[in-house]
Amino acid sequence: MEATEQTILIAYDGSDDAKAAITFAGTLLPGARAVVLTVWERLALASARASAGLMMTIDDSPVEDEAVGQAMRELASQGAELARQAGFDASPRCEPDALSVWSSIVDVANDIGATLIVTGTRGQGGVKSLLLGSTSDRVLHHARRPVLVVPAPE
Repeated sequence: MEATEQTILIAYDGSDDAKAAITFAGTLLPGARAVVLTVWERLALASARASAGLMMTIDDSPVEDEAVGQAMRELASQGAELARQAGFDASPRCEPDALSVWSSIVDVANDIGATLIVTGTRGQGGVKSLLLGSTSDRVLHHARRPVLVVPAPE
């Protein structure tokens, strides 16, 4: 019987923690197929704007949506390139407009039949926050598959 190809899902937000997670996972699983996922949580952006005094509706302009989408695609592509440098056969994936980051990570892992989910412990602060400590915790508790949570580099 042939071994089925394994796919690793790597959550990526551009933070040092996410970069460290890619590098570490690459040492454990060289040559594995990886999907590098960047998730955009619209409500997080809206609440960050509100706390900064920038009142905007949640349904922002199509121009802004496209700019956000382009930034997320670039971030996912950057993560996929880092994953390739770490030894993965990697491709980028974006999930815009997510209800929550952790549930999107779990849903995408289910969608692609991921063998393993890889995430850092903490993400960027403020508006750039995509992977919060609570996100990796929730992924760990809700995913019905192995999860590798890589702590921050010293």
